[in-house]
Amino acid sequence: MTQPFIPEQEYKRTDLHKQYGGNAQSGISNCANYPYIFIFSGVTGKQHGYKDGWENPNVFEYTGEGQMGDMSFTRGNLALRDHIDNGKQVFLFQYQRSGIVKYICELEFYDTDYFPTHDSSKQLRVGIRFFLKRKGAILPSVKELNQSTDFLAAESIPFYGIDSIKETSRKGEVNLRVGQGAYRKSIIHHWQYKCAVTGFDKLNLLNASHIHPWKDATDKERLDVNNGILLSPTYDALFDKHLISFENDGKIILSDTIHFSAYQKIGVTGKEKIKELNSNSILYIEKHRHLLLKY
Repeated sequence: MTQPFIPEQEYKRTDLHKQYGGNAQSGISNCANYPYIFIFSGVTGKQHGYKDGWENPNVFEYTGEGQMGDMSFTRGNLALRDHIDNGKQVFLFQYQRSGIVKYICELEFYDTDYFPTHDSSKQLRVGIRFFLKRKGAILPSVKELNQSTDFLAAESIPFYGIDSIKETSRKGEVNLRVGQGAYRKSIIHHWQYKCAVTGFDKLNLLNASHIHPWKDATDKERLDVNNGILLSPTYDALFDKHLISFENDGKIILSDTIHFSAYQKIGVTGKEKIKELNSNSILYIEKHRHLLLKY
């Protein structure tokens, strides 16, 4: 397909719309006369509850459009969701300064889910989160993603007072607890589909959970993907019960309430290490480490 833009090159947004059309005020701009959809990302959307960014090198999370009230699959959101069926290409631009955007790359629809956010008037509402992949990137199937452990359902905790939503569309009626799916998927993408400790990559056996427990976390911490971790069952059980934790450099710490030989029997060596622990996750690891069980 046509590649009309050069990665890392800056463009005037007004020039883009002058040539290709589309709404110059929207974050999702569906060009009527060209098979293109432009999406624009930047700091300007935060007051409307928008939060966009790369969850891993191949997955870009993008918040749907709509400043007031619950978001729905209409207009730009509908066009973005159905762009493959409609034969349209999606191009990501990032704001650099007033009126100037930089072309990043071409994206494709991968998945979507709902999450709790606020609108322009600071009222709680249902938002739409798009999971878009780089054109040509190979990812696990959405079915595989949805087979991974649903940790929020296990906690049985209402999400921000929003219990469920119903959306009727050509894809059928969906009844979801708002937020649990989007957050779980963000964790899976963040850890790139494998156990943070062992690299084990069978998604249907991995558990996505909070580092700093839900019951002790603030609303912001509950939604922060850096407070999430993806673990294989043995490590997840030990981590949840505070029988293991990790140093800031990712090295495993074993609780002395269990004899070392017992750890060895379940395959834990004490040499394990999280290889990719970012500074934001370390803040939560430190909280978890303080709760490590000791004699």
